[in-house]
Amino acid sequence: MKQVTVEWKHLDQEGKTCERCAATGEGIAELVHQLQAECAPKGIEIIFTETRLTAAEIEQSNLILINGTTLETLLPHAIAAENPCCSCGDLIGRETCCRTIIWQGKTHEAIPPELIRQAICRVAQCC
Repeated sequence: MKQVTVEWKHLDQEGKTCERCAATGEGIAELVHQLQAECAPKGIEIIFTETRLTAAEIEQSNLILINGTTLETLLPHAIAAENPCCSCGDLIGRETCCRTIIWQGKTHEAIPPELIRQAICRVAQCC
């Protein structure tokens, strides 16, 4: 069985994460569950891992890797960027920025499940 690993990295401060990461997390968990059901009959196992980051690793927060490759690398014309995140700032006690994805001219702070699905499907070739 072919395996596709989806890793989601996000800030974790005493069990809490920022609003945009929380929204990404809700979407990715449901999406991976759906794709596991879709891809299993085709001999592809979708494995989900979650990496909790410290404040010192904030630049990686809300990063999605599929088989070790960033989501933005897998999507043509997607760009990783960052912008200020008040929610993260509240959690870590200082002003900070979080990762965003720019796709088709729009900045996404929470990564939409449809973008995540496109990237996973490019690798898995099952959906």
